[in-house]
Amino acid sequence: MSQQTVEPTASKSSLKKAEKRARINQLIKQEEEGALIFLKQSAFGLKLSTDGWGISYEKGKYKSVTKTNLWWTELGEHKHPKEESIPSESNSQGFIFVSNYIYGKVNNFYYLKAGLGQQLLIGGKGNKNGVAVSAIYGGGITLGLLKPYYLDVNNRLASKRETIKYTPENEDIFLNLLAPDVEIIGKSGIFKGLSEAKIVPGVHVKGALRFDYGRYNEVLSAVEVGVNAEFYSKKMPLILFNEDKNFFFNAYVAITFGNRK
Repeated sequence: MSQQTVEPTASKSSLKKAEKRARINQLIKQEEEGALIFLKQSAFGLKLSTDGWGISYEKGKYKSVTKTNLWWTELGEHKHPKEESIPSESNSQGFIFVSNYIYGKVNNFYYLKAGLGQQLLIGGKGNKNGVAVSAIYGGGITLGLLKPYYLDVNNRLASKRETIKYTPENEDIFLNLLAPDVEIIGKSGIFKGLSEAKIVPGVHVKGALRFDYGRYNEVLSAVEVGVNAEFYSKKMPLILFNEDKNFFFNAYVAITFGNRK
């Protein structure tokens, strides 16, 4: 009875593996003959960079065995390299609350990109393991979003709790020079100040290497390593007493996942 239940399962598993190998061999043969085995792809990406983070969506159309036209959109945030998170404590109705804020920060800097480019296969052609190495390059427009950075403070001089953004008049508060007269409770909510955000147009370019695992599968799974450069029409004030700049350069690593058709 044990043999009757185990053997069919093992046979079915072996059959699936054999079918997969035969399918991959057929796709490799078609590719070697110059045929397009997929027509298009779409993918999402999660990115960590040397100065922030990003999420992206990408569409691609295969033009040849080695060339794919791409377009993408990306949303993310740039952080100043000298940002320092400071813990703070506040007492409310006998309870101690611990929060944090960025010392001297005056603006959050978010961005939205739209770009065009190409993906060129440079290694892995005919690899039965399905690992392909591709070069990606391109660029496009960028919209920078400067959102005022708000702090929640306990103003003992005015006997009230306030939510404030940076101005030259309250600079001492953002540098925590008025403690204990003005106690910083912590940063305000992420959406505070969103209606006051300023849009700054710019452009971007990027270059990367993508390591695509499971290349002959409908499921796209890849790791991308690259560099990115952005230029904006005006300088972005982020941290007090640090030079404002309108050119940003970073390196990044991203996980990309999606499908091919």
